[in-house]
Amino acid sequence: MIRTLMPIVLVVDDDPELRVLLETCLRVEGYDVVTAENGSDALSLAKQAPPCLILLDLMMPVMDGIEFRRAQQRAPDLRDVPVVCLSAHHNARQTASDLGLNDCLGKPFDLDDLIAVVRRHCRETPAGVSPGSSFRPAES
Repeated sequence: MIRTLMPIVLVVDDDPELRVLLETCLRVEGYDVVTAENGSDALSLAKQAPPCLILLDLMMPVMDGIEFRRAQQRAPDLRDVPVVCLSAHHNARQTASDLGLNDCLGKPFDLDDLIAVVRRHCRETPAGVSPGSSFRPAES
């Protein structure tokens, strides 16, 4: 298991440029960032280093965000980790609500809004997992 003193954010998206952008921005904000290009890789990484938050794209190859969420909910050590949807899918907010996700930001999103969402879900959690809250759409 990977140990870190900084809160870990897991970014799951098949777009490599977006992963790099989010990793850079979140590291500047004081978070440790782990990235995965699909849900299958994300599950493995989350089990090694439980994040305080998962930023999840819905549309990905190998294992999409919906499959990832279902697998996450079956994993006792990961089921309480909050998940925020990052998606350009036309029905992303409804899908996020149906999956019990904690929040949803449509792509493209404002980085300040994203940082605010991360801060809200990763309050003082350097040792691991913080329980999530119920779904609240991000303000536009």
